[in-house]
Amino acid sequence: MDEQLKQLGERLRGLRDALGVPMSEVAGVIGMDEQKYERIERGELDITISNLMKIARKYGLSVEELMFAETPHMKSYFVVRKGQGVSVERSKAYNYRSLVSGFRDHKADVFLVTVEPKPSARIIYKSSHAGQEFNYVLEGEMAFYIGSKSIVLGEGDSIYFDASVPHGMLAMGNQAAKILTFCVE
Repeated sequence: MDEQLKQLGERLRGLRDALGVPMSEVAGVIGMDEQKYERIERGELDITISNLMKIARKYGLSVEELMFAETPHMKSYFVVRKGQGVSVERSKAYNYRSLVSGFRDHKADVFLVTVEPKPSARIIYKSSHAGQEFNYVLEGEMAFYIGSKSIVLGEGDSIYFDASVPHGMLAMGNQAAKILTFCVE
């Protein structure tokens, strides 16, 4: 993941340079102090999907362009075969596989998210972003945290929620949970 963080940091720095935007402005977009954001651009610190979404929206990009350095080209349809799709491990607990990365101007970000079990986890990292989100559990079981609530979701369960409320998830048991996630504004 260290190489991915470094590449993501380089893309974020390149975006700023291309637009002539100061680091303080991008840090402000995601509500982070400039010193902490600088560590992201150096590849020393991870950034959440929700913060990438905020930056992408602010500067008119797709999340995929920031995450994967790929510009979507398709405008009529885009097919992702089983086990395919551009994938990135955003943290040791989550792997995001974009299912819309090649479709230009998509209106929703759609990911297959794999949440690895962390039996000894004590801290649940929550994030928030604009819009709404829909999560559908394909496999496994997870604890879904939203605001001060904790909800257990199993295979076939779903949740639709206001994504501006801090939220996070944790796979339960010894099996990874696979979730289909739709983020819309």
